[in-house]
Amino acid sequence: MRTRPLISALALTALAALSLGTAPAAPSAPPGDDEVRADLARAYRATAKYHSVERAVADGYKPMRGCIDRPEGGMGYHYVNTARNNSTDPAKPAALMYEDTANGGKRLVGIEFFVEDRDQKVSTDDDRPRMFGQPFLGPTPGVEAGVKVHYDLHVWIYKHNPRGMFTEWNPNVRCPADAS
Repeated sequence: MRTRPLISALALTALAALSLGTAPAAPSAPPGDDEVRADLARAYRATAKYHSVERAVADGYKPMRGCIDRPEGGMGYHYVNTARNNSTDPAKPAALMYEDTANGGKRLVGIEFFVEDRDQKVSTDDDRPRMFGQPFLGPTPGVEAGVKVHYDLHVWIYKHNPRGMFTEWNPNVRCPADAS
């Protein structure tokens, strides 16, 4: 049966994370959706090493602007690897999302996938990608100069989001007042 090895892999990953002093949320999927569960487990295993911001930077992730939040919730600090833009491989997110820790460090809270819109028009969406059984948000104009019209998908695999694992804003993530 396919689910038993996945559960074991998730349990081992969670135990390893706990032994490192981090306590990420274990990824979950709708009951009976083995493909989504397998993809979430793959994303979790591939990104667990990025609890270390230094490791993320060494692997090509660079900080993008300050901490991002709104009244409805936050996304935290984005570390972006543009070489992974347009990837829908669960093990290769384009961005990692972090929040501040009490001791001045950064804690990995989620991952983000970024796919450029084929025709660069926000009025069309015939090329909307899907991952983890979810449609991407967008198309959305870029938030900074040089960022193209795109679709994105946030995945809160390391910090619970009461609004849902794939919701854009997480009310449990907040930025310090001086972090923008």
